[in-house]
Amino acid sequence: MSTLADFVSQVHRVIDNALDEIIPKEDVAPTRLHEAIRWSVFAGGKRIRPALLIAAGETFGAERAALINCAASVEMIHTYSLIHDDLPSMDDDDLRRGRATCHKQFDEATAILAGDVLQTLAFKAIATDENLSAEKRIKLITLLADAAGTPLGMVAGQQLDLDAEGETLSLSALENIHRQKTGALITASAVAGAIIGEANEDELTAIQSFAAKLGLLFQITDDLLDVTQETASLGKTAGKDVAAAKATYPSHYGVEKSHEFATQICTEACDELAAITRDTSLLSGLAEMIATRKR
Repeated sequence: MSTLADFVSQVHRVIDNALDEIIPKEDVAPTRLHEAIRWSVFAGGKRIRPALLIAAGETFGAERAALINCAASVEMIHTYSLIHDDLPSMDDDDLRRGRATCHKQFDEATAILAGDVLQTLAFKAIATDENLSAEKRIKLITLLADAAGTPLGMVAGQQLDLDAEGETLSLSALENIHRQKTGALITASAVAGAIIGEANEDELTAIQSFAAKLGLLFQITDDLLDVTQETASLGKTAGKDVAAAKATYPSHYGVEKSHEFATQICTEACDELAAITRDTSLLSGLAEMIATRKR
C-alpha cells in the first residue's frame, strides 16, 4: 500500500518530467534566459501545489494524465512568483531552495524575463492540453488568472505585504494579506483538481473551504520556520521577516501561540473534508504534512 510520502515523491517525479518537456532546454536560444528558468524551476522545490491539485483531482476520479499539465502550470506560476519576490525591488533575497536566487546567479533583467516566460508558459500548457475539454481549459485558465493576479490574488497580496512592512496590522488585515499572497494559488490548485475531476457544486465548496484554510496553515508554518529554523535547513535566508519588519503570525501571537493556531487551523481544514463522501485521506495527509513541515 502506497504512503503519502510515496505519493508526494511520485508527483515530484511526474511534474519534473512534465516541466522538462514544457520548458525549453538550455541550448535553445536565448540560452541565458532558458538557463535561468531551469535554474529556478529545477532547484528542488517541494511541489506542494501540484501534489494538492493531483490529490484533489484523483479524489474525484480524474485520470492522472488529465491533471499533469495543470499541475505543472501551477508550479510554473509559483516559481515565477518566487523569482520576482526575490528581486532587490521586492524581498531582496540572495538564497532560494538552497542555492543562489535567479537574479544573483544571472542578473536582474534576466530574472524578470525568466518569471515572465514561466507565467506565459503556464497558461499555454493549459490552453493546449488535449486531455481537457475546451470548457475545462477556459475554467482553469480563468481560475488561475484570478488566483495569480488582482484584485484578490497573489500579486495583490504581494503589494499588500510590501505596503505593510513596518506597520502594526490587525489580525484580520494580516490574514487578508496571506489569503491572497499565499492562499489564493493554494486554493486554486485544489479547486482546479476538483474541476478536472468533475466535482459537484457542494464538493467544490468543501474543497475550496478546505484549501483556503490550508493556504492559511501554510503561511503560519512559513512564518514560524522563518524564526525557528536556520538558513541551512530552510534553503532560504532565515530571519528575513523580522529584518524587514514584516507582519507575521509570530509577531502577533508569539511562537508558542502560533504553533497552537497552526494545529487549530489544520484541524479545521480537515473538518471541511467531512462534507465529501469520498476517500479524502490524501488531502488530509497533505494538511498534516504542511502543519509539521520543517522547511
